[in-house]
Amino acid sequence: MGNEISNLEALEAEAIHLIREVLTELERPALLFSGGKDSAVLLHLAMLAVKPKKLWIPIVHIDTGHNFEEVISYRDKIISQFDLNLIIGSVQDSIDRKTAVEEPGNLSRNKLQTVTLLETIEDYKFDALFGGARRDEEKARAKERFLSHRDAFGQWNPRGQKPEIWHLYNTKHHTDEHFRVFPLSNWTELDVWKYIKLRNIELPTIYYSHQREVVRRNSMLVAVTDLTPKLEDEESFVATVRYRTVGDKTCTAAVESLSSNVDEIIEETQTSRISERGATRVDDKFSEAAMEDRKKEGYF
Repeated sequence: MGNEISNLEALEAEAIHLIREVLTELERPALLFSGGKDSAVLLHLAMLAVKPKKLWIPIVHIDTGHNFEEVISYRDKIISQFDLNLIIGSVQDSIDRKTAVEEPGNLSRNKLQTVTLLETIEDYKFDALFGGARRDEEKARAKERFLSHRDAFGQWNPRGQKPEIWHLYNTKHHTDEHFRVFPLSNWTELDVWKYIKLRNIELPTIYYSHQREVVRRNSMLVAVTDLTPKLEDEESFVATVRYRTVGDKTCTAAVESLSSNVDEIIEETQTSRISERGATRVDDKFSEAAMEDRKKEGYF
């Protein structure tokens, strides 16, 4: 147990060092907050980094309008509890402005978030955005540095990243360019859950086992909701499930689980052979190259 805590403390110190560097060097940073476990840990680290001061940077949520109700309730509770400045970028607003266009027959607004994110960055002139992405999630994310430089169009060039030697970070950039900053880069899903236990971080209830009406679709358990109704050839049933990652109703599946507390989830995660996104993200069934192309366009 001692070694585990030491490892978590090292990851915590690394993340806080990066957050403080960015807060010191850049003028208009903000923190992306989805309401998921990684962004909850990131927010906790950011508040530790400025303690005893209150976290003053904006908290940005790119809202697709397709979120689980439990996640929105959690977001609003945390914003109120810590008196944070919430900025909501609405995908529906982008659709109404016709800057984002929904694909016929495709309910998911996951790809449309990129448009809304870039519009929000431009509107508020952000020069850095903290995000909760981890390198162990998938191969395209593993190519990013702690500071991921984005050009004036929000695009990412994986071959043009700045070197990061001995935790020295180059924050120089031109006007209208910005950085995506990933303090959790070296963390794993298991690290995140152990840290949640160590620091007693509150999460949306959707992460813990509960009963939900679902259908088995493409080998995944998809919740029966207003956006994902049962199809004619499907049979719904009530299962005891939880969510390993939080996304939209249209692209996030549940997993069967009896894990109702952090200790049980840690044990479950230690024995799982399938990544959290591989097990639960309906929209991740494309190639590494496709994900990299989306990231180059400005995706999270």
